[in-house]
Amino acid sequence: SLREAIERVTKEAVAETVRVVHRDFVEKFGIEKPRIAVAGLNPHAGEGGLFGSEEREIIAPAIEEVRGEGISASGPYPPDTVFYRAYRGEFDVVVAQYHDQGLIPLKLVHFDTGVNVTLGLPIVRTSVDHGTAYDIAWKGIARETSLIKAIEMAVSMSGGTVR
Repeated sequence: SLREAIERVTKEAVAETVRVVHRDFVEKFGIEKPRIAVAGLNPHAGEGGLFGSEEREIIAPAIEEVRGEGISASGPYPPDTVFYRAYRGEFDVVVAQYHDQGLIPLKLVHFDTGVNVTLGLPIVRTSVDHGTAYDIAWKGIARETSLIKAIEMAVSMSGGTVR
């Protein structure tokens, strides 16, 4: 649930997520120093405590911790603008605080070509980003583009090349 997701936003969890993203972007995507933006949890990233204190008390200290380890992380940024900034090239990746916060902007722009990648695993794991699509199963209208992109991403992350 969203309530449970919010309760799981801890300094340790945010810092570890940023570390995993950094490591995998270096190792699996070949980006030497990925620019990692960290989204805030609350509207306007809490607006200095007006809309919540998680940014100030949890997320910002986690960012400072990983920056001390040499990771290029910044934020917390307002979630309503950070994805646009990343899309325009300011960041290589955005760490979202919960599932839909990160997937809504992705699906808006890349619904048919988006790929879900699970980082931090000892194996490469990709899948279509649009979900199971039970509503169109067996109707002959599903498109394969996201599946092809997921396979291509898995091959690329494994060090192979796609013909």
